[in-house]
Amino acid sequence: MPSLPVTPSPAAPTGRATTLVVSIVSHGHAQLVQALLHALAQRCAGSVTRVVLTLNAPEPPPQAPAHGWPFALEVRHSARPLGFGSNHNQALAHAAEAFVCVLNPDVALCPDGADPLAALVSAAHAPGVGCAYPLQVDAQGRLQDSERALPTLAALWQRRVRGRGEQRLDWVNGACLVLPRPVWQALGGFDTRYFMYCEDVDLCLRLRLQGWQLVRAAAQVQHQGSRASRRAWQPLAWHIHSLLRLWASPVFWRARTLSPLPLAPAPAAPAPATAPPPAAP
Repeated sequence: MPSLPVTPSPAAPTGRATTLVVSIVSHGHAQLVQALLHALAQRCAGSVTRVVLTLNAPEPPPQAPAHGWPFALEVRHSARPLGFGSNHNQALAHAAEAFVCVLNPDVALCPDGADPLAALVSAAHAPGVGCAYPLQVDAQGRLQDSERALPTLAALWQRRVRGRGEQRLDWVNGACLVLPRPVWQALGGFDTRYFMYCEDVDLCLRLRLQGWQLVRAAAQVQHQGSRASRRAWQPLAWHIHSLLRLWASPVFWRARTLSPLPLAPAPAAPAPATAPPPAAP
């Protein structure tokens, strides 16, 4: 896969004690990627050392801000479309940074001014932690269902047919994950036999089965997940194929013995606007 380096700003931080590489894969998400990279440049310049952007479909490269990127940006072009796990594995194959981050292009930073990646790195730095993740909310601040139960038939029935929320936490979706590089390398990254869907389930389960902790950091991001598998036949077919592969795997059956993790409480709803007092007669 050829790489097209984009020169970082001369002011890019060097010699950091804690370094982080972020992998983003775009499937024609040029506008979302542009917005996300600019947000990272504005809010996460102190925590991000390098970003690897994989263009899995033809699209224009992102435009740098006036003063350049505050991190090294490497743009990679897939010769042919690859799966979620394969793209991230290739992007992070030779990472030398202390931490790696898998980040979806449809993630946005919350308007609170905080740097969520700094909080994620801090959480992932704790002894025994194999992966840190943020809470995911939508643009209105409503909690998204990123924390999930083991996808057994019973759990899927409760969720998809009865419309009940998750009753336990066994894994989290792969929209925003930070792992220590030694953990990522020990796991071998994502299992590329999952072309699309369930690779994040498998990664979280393997991580926990090897004794590492899956930890929610004190951070939030916005994520609007499109759930394409609910609207189109091809993604639905991939989803079913991946579920069948997961159910047939030793990882899934061994994971049934794991204790569930605590579910996150819903964020406090914004206070309603107070009506002004009536005017005096």
